[in-house]
Amino acid sequence: MSETDKLQEKQKLPIGFMDSGLGGLSVLREAVKLMPKEDFIYYGDSLHAPYGVKPQAEIRELTFAVVKKLLDMGIKGLAVACNTATSAAVTESHGGRILVMATPMTLKQEKFQNLLAKYREQADIVPVQCDGLMEFVEHGDLDGQELDDYFAEKLSPVLTDDTESIVLGCTHYPFLKKELRHFLGDRDIHLIDGSLGTSRELMRRLKVQGLLRTDDHKGKVRIMNSSGRQELIDLSLKLLNLPDYE
Repeated sequence: MSETDKLQEKQKLPIGFMDSGLGGLSVLREAVKLMPKEDFIYYGDSLHAPYGVKPQAEIRELTFAVVKKLLDMGIKGLAVACNTATSAAVTESHGGRILVMATPMTLKQEKFQNLLAKYREQADIVPVQCDGLMEFVEHGDLDGQELDDYFAEKLSPVLTDDTESIVLGCTHYPFLKKELRHFLGDRDIHLIDGSLGTSRELMRRLKVQGLLRTDDHKGKVRIMNSSGRQELIDLSLKLLNLPDYE
């Protein structure tokens, strides 16, 4: 087989996505829009979720196990769908307060602390520890009074008249945008998440390697979940909100 034939065969492989649960579907949703010819495999490790309360060593072990599973299935790229959009929020800042909603684990990580230190002089960045918020998405509770009460408890003490942005620093949180916007009312606050940026970077890296499909293939999405529960597959498809899927 020639090198050209090998590349064309590799182009036909799916792109792998993994997350500790359903949150990474917010990134996958953007990736499907950007790369409609590509096939995707999404693996949600809901059996072991949430990762954020576990020791780092256990998180690495669980992550490597899922990565190996996807590599064994045959993929041409892998997105580990966990992100923070803090730096993007600071870049767009006009001097107002920026709230960063994230899991306790994200806020403790050295990466976030370094970002905080880097931009402390440029903006008033306030971390908001949102323990338990991702579980609303995992259970399919995307609106309602209980969620409003949660936002009131976490955000009311730190919301100010000069709050200009709220960073959704977990891949689960974009699915709660509508209810968060409802809670904020007529406040002119920009909601920022990193889903689109992450997807664009994934596409860029695949393009550089010559791995994007060039044929007229209609892409498919395959959803897998370690829990084995059909209701989580159904909820995943509902969150993804695509007309066609495998």
